[in-house]
Amino acid sequence: MQDADRGQAGDLDGSELRIAIVQARFNRPLTDALRDACVAELRALGVAEGDIVQVSVPGALEVPIALDALASSERYDALVAIGCVVRGETYHFELVANESGAGVTRVALDHQIPVANAILTVENEAQAWARTGEKGRDAARVAVEMALLLDDLS
Repeated sequence: MQDADRGQAGDLDGSELRIAIVQARFNRPLTDALRDACVAELRALGVAEGDIVQVSVPGALEVPIALDALASSERYDALVAIGCVVRGETYHFELVANESGAGVTRVALDHQIPVANAILTVENEAQAWARTGEKGRDAARVAVEMALLLDDLS
């Protein structure tokens, strides 16, 4: 069996890829920082600016339906989900965190498309700010690596 390793972390080349990002506007300063880090890393990995499509939605619960529409178009090699859910005093945090995560996973499995999940679920804003840069960059690397891997496997 041949080892499918073209997309391994050391040699990621996104120059042939088209990536769409869905960004939740809720907690916008944080999601803008996540998006900026993601886009910068995609560009560093060779994804052309014109091959990065950005869509915004109101909040994390709306991210999966936009991802689903993008996946259905079959125009993208990978998708990125960006959002930030900060724990509050009610059960709403668990609902949004769980349902947005499940929706993101469902899109990936239903459409057989990589979806990098960069929806932060944190206790407070300080935790979110501490994670925005790395999580945004990581989402870009995951999207590119998984797109390359799925291409090799098909």
